[in-house]
Amino acid sequence: MRAPTIRDVADRAGVSKSLVSLVLRGSGQVRAEKREAVLRAVRELGYRPNAAARSLSEQRGLPSARPGPGTGTPMVGVLLHDLRNPWYVDLLDGLNSLLHASGLHMLLADARLNRRVGQDAAGAFLDLGADGLVVVGTLPDPAALGAVAERIPVVVAGAREAVPPGVDVVAGDDERGARLATEYLLGLGHRRIAHIAGYGAVGELRRRSFEAVMREHGARGAVVEPSDMTEEGGHRAALRLLTRPDRPTAVFAVNDIASVGALSAAEELGLRVPGDLSVVGYDNTSTSRLRHLWLTTVDNAGHEVGRRAARCLLDRLEGRGGAGRVRLAAPVLEIRGTTAPAAAPLTG
Repeated sequence: MRAPTIRDVADRAGVSKSLVSLVLRGSGQVRAEKREAVLRAVRELGYRPNAAARSLSEQRGLPSARPGPGTGTPMVGVLLHDLRNPWYVDLLDGLNSLLHASGLHMLLADARLNRRVGQDAAGAFLDLGADGLVVVGTLPDPAALGAVAERIPVVVAGAREAVPPGVDVVAGDDERGARLATEYLLGLGHRRIAHIAGYGAVGELRRRSFEAVMREHGARGAVVEPSDMTEEGGHRAALRLLTRPDRPTAVFAVNDIASVGALSAAEELGLRVPGDLSVVGYDNTSTSRLRHLWLTTVDNAGHEVGRRAARCLLDRLEGRGGAGRVRLAAPVLEIRGTTAPAAAPLTG
């Protein structure tokens, strides 16, 4: 007869093989009743972990891509929308800190690169033997993600698109964050405020909130200029805005990267920031904290979003979860050096 595998233990205990691995590693993240069920199955089956295979994987510092029988090496796939966005660095740090503490390895893939070559990165994690998947940023094909969610736990972090049943969403409160930025600029006396908008559900939520706040305050100078959420896109959008006859006195950009483009456009046009133009970004990335930029921005709680996403995934690996949930982290406005009160209009 063949030796029992980690999958046999998981089936006997009624849990996932990732949870079995956590128990065997002595993780404190497992509930007592689940732990006892796993240990009972281990005793009944006479299961013996393959310590050599696990040790080899750990010495290499890599997860076992295709865990063999009994390796006990749980691995979580992380599908990242775009490696160029620095906000994801904070999110990944929060995600990995909790996953690592729970004995889980993280395998990262760039969804943008996979789309270019026509690969289904979400489905590929199934072939790699991933025990769970975290999608960071804008979703890939929802149908493909649904197929993955039927087989392993899936959590979406930092995006607000509709998700398949049973998938958790963890993100910042984009509507609240955009409201904080817009109300702050209005409080400084600005009335001609422009928004450099983005795309996807996150971009839509921030744009709609900006417009709603402007309407509530009776400000008629609201202008929205689309962008692709890159520095170059922010630069082009800002040039269009700042060469208007009624140019805005303040710009609220969809993210920090677009804000950097707006700052460059203002400099090219000879406008002083914040004397002639106030600029607010979004995400509170490391870029916004560079001393020569010192950008006023909305802190989108990236590290906390990552930790909450990891907690949701661990819950589902332990058999908890049920219907998909949406959890939003509270944003905070970080006031720095790119905003100032609106200049008083000249009188003749």
